[in-house]
Amino acid sequence: MTVDRRALVVSGLAVAAAPALAVAKPLPAKPGDMILGSPKAPAQFVVYASASCPHCAHWWLNALPEVRKRFLDTGKARMVFREFLTPPPEFAAAGFILARRIPGKYFEVLTTVFQRQEAIYQSGQLFEGLQAIGKQYGLTDKQFSDALNDAAALKAVNDRFARAQADGIEGTPTFFVNGAPLADGSDMAQLAKAFATAAKG
Repeated sequence: MTVDRRALVVSGLAVAAAPALAVAKPLPAKPGDMILGSPKAPAQFVVYASASCPHCAHWWLNALPEVRKRFLDTGKARMVFREFLTPPPEFAAAGFILARRIPGKYFEVLTTVFQRQEAIYQSGQLFEGLQAIGKQYGLTDKQFSDALNDAAALKAVNDRFARAQADGIEGTPTFFVNGAPLADGSDMAQLAKAFATAAKG
């Protein structure tokens, strides 16, 4: 499934299922990866998440700050973030396009999207909610509209989603540490153990 420009203003699209994951192995870099933490950190923490996923928002707002404090900021791990589209996929795609449109503030913008996700859903005004976030970060209404109508940006987010599906990702949030799947990205003890094991090679 891909999202087209018309879908960015039409809700209710379904997300296609993907094949099961093969045996875990170190995950190579992918086009569009967003890195948080030192690229030289010994443990690779890959996170697949969707801007439209409430479970992702909960993890992002409640677990990621502690992950950053304990592991990313201390150089023990680097987070490789990969975008995925879940219903409503047009909201997820627009959220990611918006985050990439603000230079140097990808993670900051995405955090704001997650913070306001529930309120935006309750309002029923998905794109108006994202537009307000765009204004907060300095985009005019025209710049916001231009971003969502950018065919290259839309193709890129669809391509990233297609690659994730081809890799067997079926839902979000999904976590890996040096290629090994991790069931719970909120369990700090489990993360500490996984990162320590990864650092040993």
